Amino acid sequence: MAASEGVLLGMGNPLLDISAVVDDAFLTKYDIKLNNAILAEEKHLPMYDELASKSNVEYIAGGATQNSIRVAQWMLQTPGATSYMGCIGKDKFGEEMKKNAQAAGHLKRPENWALVEKAKYIYIAGFFLTVSPESIQLVAEHAAANNKVFLMNLSAPFICEFFRDAQEKVLPYVDYIFGNETEAKIFAKVRGWETENIEEIALKISQLPLASGKQKRIAVITQGADPVVVAEDGKVKTFPVILLPKEKLVDTNGAGDAFVGGFLSQLVQGKSIEDCVRAGCYAANVIIHRSGCTYPEKPDFN
Repeated sequence: MAASEGVLLGMGNPLLDISAVVDDAFLTKYDIKLNNAILAEEKHLPMYDELASKSNVEYIAGGATQNSIRVAQWMLQTPGATSYMGCIGKDKFGEEMKKNAQAAGHLKRPENWALVEKAKYIYIAGFFLTVSPESIQLVAEHAAANNKVFLMNLSAPFICEFFRDAQEKVLPYVDYIFGNETEAKIFAKVRGWETENIEEIALKISQLPLASGKQKRIAVITQGADPVVVAEDGKVKTFPVILLPKEKLVDTNGAGDAFVGGFLSQLVQGKSIEDCVRAGCYAANVIIHRSGCTYPEKPDFN
């Protein structure tokens, strides 16, 4: 089944990734950890200019949802199969989402809502919960009422911790939930589940209450170099990932987004979970060979 036009829609915060190679002193100076996502504070403001002044700086169109949709589009190689929606501010990096109350109103404009109407699969990263939970709710309810597939991502530990209420409200509508092992553990911890076993957590997430009309939820948890965990219908399956020698690993930024993009590229074509995970692992493997969420002209996946 080939992907039809506009079958997959992503909604999220479009960001400009400012990427540079830095040393430990830089990490210490700004109190940041490797392989982590946090909300920027006042102390981080000078960091962007410092990064921009580095000789090895790269600017890459980013934002978790946009990364996933771009990878899905690359994997599909079908013009117009995907759409993406978000808005940017007018600061010099164009990376701040406009945090205003009109976000849900902006979505209801006919030309924007037409993209929602056309899509059969809608993906939103958890980061969008920090900006416009109303928009997410609107789209989630539309998906439920029209028998569409709605997918989300846990996205970051701070989302699970500090945006729990917004996350809780939308979860009953979510058909597929993605996350990594760190996010899954925090998700379990804030709910007092008292387990750090990823298979157990994935199962519990898949069995959380569903909105009326929803049949089931599938939880997909990645664990870096360890197997991908998929919980569905009360059962857990694990799938090995493509292992990469450490010396070939360039940049893990966007690897999780790429996994989702690869997964979505097969899901919208009606492929099996096995094929979806395989494509996700392939896309993530391509991305970690390169700087930022970038890829060669054509995929080599079949």
